[in-house]
Amino acid sequence: MDDLLNALVLLANFVLIPAATYGSQLALGALGVTLVYAILRFSNFAHGETMAFGTMVTILVTWWLQSHGIGLGPLPTALLALPAGIAATVVLALLSDRWVYRYHRSCRARPVIFLIASLGLMFVYNGIVRIVIGPADQRFADGERFIVSVSDFRAFTGLSEGLALRTTQGLSLVVAVVIVAALFWFLERTRTGKSMRAYSDNEDLALLSGIRPDRVVLIAWAIAATLATVAGVLYGLDKGFSPITYFHLLLPTFAAAIVGGLGSPLGAIAGGFVVAFSEVLLTYAYKRFLTYLLPESLAPDGLLQLLSTNYKFAVSFVILVLVLLLRPTGIFKGKML
Repeated sequence: MDDLLNALVLLANFVLIPAATYGSQLALGALGVTLVYAILRFSNFAHGETMAFGTMVTILVTWWLQSHGIGLGPLPTALLALPAGIAATVVLALLSDRWVYRYHRSCRARPVIFLIASLGLMFVYNGIVRIVIGPADQRFADGERFIVSVSDFRAFTGLSEGLALRTTQGLSLVVAVVIVAALFWFLERTRTGKSMRAYSDNEDLALLSGIRPDRVVLIAWAIAATLATVAGVLYGLDKGFSPITYFHLLLPTFAAAIVGGLGSPLGAIAGGFVVAFSEVLLTYAYKRFLTYLLPESLAPDGLLQLLSTNYKFAVSFVILVLVLLLRPTGIFKGKML
C-alpha cells in the first residue's frame, strides 16, 4: 500500500501539479489570443511579447517596492506591482491599436495584413524589453517559497516520497480560477460583455443594433492585455523571467488556442491544459514511478522517458500540426464568444 501511495505522490509532485500550474498559465495566455481573434479576426503574434512587457513592468515596480521595504509577507511582492504592470500593458495595447491597427481597420484590410503588423510589433516589443531590463534571466519571487514542503509532508504522512506545493503554483491555480470566472461572468452577464459577443457573432448586425465598434475593440484590447500580463507574471514567478522565454511561449500559447478552437474562450482553457499535460507527460521519466508499482525483478533499468525535456516545445508543435490536419476547428469548433 505504501508503494502505491508513494507512486501517486511522486506522480502528483512531478506531473499533476506542474502540469496543472503550467496549464493555468497557458489557458490565461490563450484566452487573450482567442479574445483578439474573436473580435478583430486575426492572430496576434505579438501576444507573447505583450506578456513579456507586462511582466517586465511588474518586475521593475516589484524591485522598487522591495527597495522601500514594502511587501506582502508570505506572498510575492509582485502581486502589489501587478496592477501597475496591467495598466502599462493596457496603455501599450491601446497605443498600438491607435497607431497601427486602426488604420488597417479603416481600410478594411485583410486579416493577413493585421498578422504581419502584429509580427512587426512583436519585434518592437521584444526590443523595448531587452533594452529596458536586458536579455538575462531575472528572479523576482519573494515571500514564502512553499505552501507545503517535502519535509513537512513526509513528517505528516510517514511516506518516503514527499509532496511539495510551491506558493507560485498555488497562486497560478487560484488566480487562474478567479480570472476565468470573472471573465465568463463579464461576457455572460454584463451589457458590455453581451455587446462583445454580439459583435463577435455578426459584426454588421451588431452595428445595426447600435453597438459601437471602437468601444468593443478598445475593451477587447484592454482585457487581452490584462490576461497577457497576469499570465506572464504568473509564469515568471513560477519559472523565472527571460525575454526569450516569452518568445518561445508563443508556440504553446497558440497551440492551446487552436487545439481548443480559435475564438472559443472555453476552448482556450481546455487547450491550455491539453498542451500542458501533453508536454509534461511525454517528457517525464517514469523509472521511479514504475519501480514502486512493479516487482523488483521487473523494475526498469532506463529512465523510461519518451522525450527529453529539450523537446518540450516540439510537443506543442506536433499537437498543433495534428489538430490542423485532423480537426482544424479545434475541440469546440472555433465557436465565437
